[in-house]
Amino acid sequence: MAEAYIVGAVRTPVGKKKGGLSAVHPVDLAAHTLSALVERTGVDPAAVDDVIMGCVMQFGPQSMDIARNAWLSAGLPETVAGVTIDRQCGSSQQAIHFAAQGVLSGTQDLVVAAGVESMSIVPMGSSITAALEKGMPFPFGDKWVERYGKQEISQFRGAELMCDKWGLERDELERYAYESHQRAAKAIANGHFKDQIAPVDGVTDDEGPRPDTTLEKMAELKTLREGGRITAATSSQISDGSGAVLIASEQAVRDHGLVPRARIVTLALTGDDPIYMLTAPIPATRKALAKAGLAIGDIDVVEINEAFAPVPLAWIKEIGADPARTNPNGGAIALGHPLGGTGAILMTKLLHELERTGGRYGLQTMCEGGGQANVTIIERL
Repeated sequence: MAEAYIVGAVRTPVGKKKGGLSAVHPVDLAAHTLSALVERTGVDPAAVDDVIMGCVMQFGPQSMDIARNAWLSAGLPETVAGVTIDRQCGSSQQAIHFAAQGVLSGTQDLVVAAGVESMSIVPMGSSITAALEKGMPFPFGDKWVERYGKQEISQFRGAELMCDKWGLERDELERYAYESHQRAAKAIANGHFKDQIAPVDGVTDDEGPRPDTTLEKMAELKTLREGGRITAATSSQISDGSGAVLIASEQAVRDHGLVPRARIVTLALTGDDPIYMLTAPIPATRKALAKAGLAIGDIDVVEINEAFAPVPLAWIKEIGADPARTNPNGGAIALGHPLGGTGAILMTKLLHELERTGGRYGLQTMCEGGGQANVTIIERL
């Protein structure tokens, strides 16, 4: 049976809004990560079959196939093609899936899966705003309205709906967010991210964590919706960042003298209610575990994107996961969520944490626009 191996994974620091990466062109940010991946793995870049890059707001500086532009900007061979994909927040996790599938199919041997987003330069919603300016008052077409009605479709509403469904109150959300900051700050202080980060323009660490935040400070914030429970403190941060992963076949490992660090065990994908939008990691995880023949207790490290605190809290309750193994070094509430870059960044964190702790299995999942979720299970080698 064919195998797909992860032989390299690297990321930039995650920059905060108006932070150290806010002026870095997204093409250059992604190019930096691609260069670091090639350098750290020692792979011949001319042997790469494709570069698949996730990016959500493919608008302005992030348009015109940023995967190709970043590869060329990194000074890498013109003979290697690139393609940019959008599965919303899971875009670069889907890039990893496509890369692994190319290798597993036997049609490719070396594929770069990457992601990037500069939310400072290309704000979230830029592409929707452009459509609205063209006189399209609702972001979906008539057939959508026929099926779901003309109602608010947003991640903010979805987060509040999750709170309603799972009985999550504001104080529980804030305790979770506080723990995320504490874990992230501790990880940085202990150097847990040092080996996985390729510093950019003097920025060496993730900028988002607030080790001095308190529950009292969180309680003072206004909710994002009147009468709601979600605040900025219990939401992922607006961020800039990029990550890249190299996927290789057994043949490529032999031919290029590469070192397999993990193998892809399972790739799963599912959809759920698009109004709730953020719930799909729950059924997707069940599907992935069943495909892998594993139980949640077999998973040593989980990286689930903290788009909003209700997402991991509801997932933990439904799946029965160990909170201590879930985002052990903090998540997007503390570390940030650069949209299309997050999937590759989370995989980089997951791989390095398995290696640091000696764990065997890791699981990555994240909610995505449209009510979707990817799940990737890897085994450390």
